[in-house]
Amino acid sequence: QYGLEANKALTKSKEQIAKNVSCLPEEIVFTSGATEAINLALKGYYLSHYSRSQHVITVKTEHKAVLDTCSWLEEIGAKVTYLNVDKDGLVNINEYQDALRDNPLLVSVMHVNNELGTINPIDEIGKVCFGAGILFHSDAAQAFGKIDIDVNTMNIDMMSISGHKIYGPKGIGILYKRNDVDIESYIKGGDQEFSLRAGTESL
Repeated sequence: QYGLEANKALTKSKEQIAKNVSCLPEEIVFTSGATEAINLALKGYYLSHYSRSQHVITVKTEHKAVLDTCSWLEEIGAKVTYLNVDKDGLVNINEYQDALRDNPLLVSVMHVNNELGTINPIDEIGKVCFGAGILFHSDAAQAFGKIDIDVNTMNIDMMSISGHKIYGPKGIGILYKRNDVDIESYIKGGDQEFSLRAGTESL
């Protein structure tokens, strides 16, 4: 009975989150925080698809969770392009489009900057990635629950969210992963969260 009640609460939570970003509940993966969600997204996708390309694109003003993960990817052979921002702290779109010519595997751009408050043109970035067949990840820890997000119209393939940024408990994170995106799990030990994140969920 306790297990059934726990599963009911978990299912309800995923349904509520999915409704807020216009995705399916089964596309929501719980983690220990946005940092882990970012690691799972970037490392997981790179390790599954690096034979296609080793080029990763991100931005110099990203959260340390993204920048340090990209540094780790460089250690195992990735070529990472760190885009500049303009005087308002926004992604330089011209530089971004130039970087796409080098056959990138994935692009990671945060939705709302946690220090500047700037809101990046996620719709435009996602549209370009979709048209070029490039995976698009966004760190939406500062955006979720504050501004409207639709992962379909924004062409977001993976998105990281933090629980405590929306008055949830600390130690909870969310990775939205589109169903047709394959990633490698690096926490082994169980089939929780669709075998993507082993370990008993923190209910």
